[in-house]
Amino acid sequence: MGGVEADTRCHKPPTIKYLYCLLKPVADDYLRRTAITRPILTDEQQNLLDTTISEWKTACNISSHIGWKHGETRKTYLQDLAYDTVMEETCLGSQHAILAAHQAAAALDGVEAIEDLDEHYKTSQPGFTSNTVKYDTRTMTLFDDGSVSLSTVDGRIRCDLNLPDNEDGYQHEYLNDDEWEVTESTLSKRDGEYYLHLGFRKEKPEKQVDVQGDDEDRTVLGVDLGIVNIATTSTAYFASGRELRHQHREFERIRGNLQQTGTQSAHRTIQQMSGRESRYLRDQLHQVANQILEEARTHGCEYIAFENLKHIRKRAPPVKEFHQWAHRQLVDLVEYKAEAEGISVKFVDPKNTSRRCPECGHTSEGNRVRQAEFECESCGATQNADYVGAKNVGWRYVRRGLQSSRRTGDSQLALKSGIVTPNRGFVPSD
Repeated sequence: MGGVEADTRCHKPPTIKYLYCLLKPVADDYLRRTAITRPILTDEQQNLLDTTISEWKTACNISSHIGWKHGETRKTYLQDLAYDTVMEETCLGSQHAILAAHQAAAALDGVEAIEDLDEHYKTSQPGFTSNTVKYDTRTMTLFDDGSVSLSTVDGRIRCDLNLPDNEDGYQHEYLNDDEWEVTESTLSKRDGEYYLHLGFRKEKPEKQVDVQGDDEDRTVLGVDLGIVNIATTSTAYFASGRELRHQHREFERIRGNLQQTGTQSAHRTIQQMSGRESRYLRDQLHQVANQILEEARTHGCEYIAFENLKHIRKRAPPVKEFHQWAHRQLVDLVEYKAEAEGISVKFVDPKNTSRRCPECGHTSEGNRVRQAEFECESCGATQNADYVGAKNVGWRYVRRGLQSSRRTGDSQLALKSGIVTPNRGFVPSD
């Protein structure tokens, strides 16, 4: 419920069905994304935003009380009921008063859903305590120079956004692409810092779908997930994991030293570090995901094939938990970025993908000479081991399509210098 902390009393925990309803995304015709950044504020601007946040919480609680009293959860109806009272008792502008009523209606609707699903689950009126405030296109304006204008209780303020210096930062993906339009966003204050969660949306593209009788060729990009290279594609893009590992070890070392100190100051520093680490890792993984998508676009791929992450968890020792987490995050990022491109993400069993020779098909443990080196015992082919894994992952999905009686096309695997198909073999690029 966003900035809602609902005060609830219950006789037993929420049902799985209820939790599923809360987590299930609302279907619409748009793709929706959030980009997080920080506004650079003066002391005066911070004071204005602090007051705006406080008034926002008051407005949401007023609307919640009125909606609870009248049993009203519909946005526009609650807006009509609460608007005048909010305007009289707070210093908010008219649009923020409307947004507060809508926020309260969403919270009340969620509480009502609990009782509808479980008559024994008793709830009370939702209360708003989080230090957040909603913005929309009438209360916030983004400018091309990387600044933002925000409505407050005393007019508007304009400030710069703390964006990455280079264009690789994932925020630029949405800020610089005219297809993404700004929607409802949230400003929050946490540990003395302000964060702007910018909402974006764009229309969903036409989805590439396998249907009966589909005789079109499909091109697959294979991706291997590893340790030395966090990701390698069948088109020979290598995303080194060295810097990620180094930064993670540094964070772990400093965190361990602070934990031994055991003071409250050390605990606060650990919390701040965790936020910095998460932001750094998220930004790095966004860059890798963007490059994987660029490889797919450049080589005309309709599919991206990954190894099934369940198998990674089974074969990776506990010391590799960080890499398991990073792989999961990376795959999630690629999935939702691919959706925006109309590209499908698929998964295959990675069994023997690091041991099978992509040239002759010979499979043996002896083919894997070292962590990063592959040499086939049968045909003598030598390649980077991660690259071999990427080709085998993609090839496995290509061959899965051949086994389907519904497909008559000639699927193909994208390589650096061309494509390879089951029927025609290697075809060099023009």
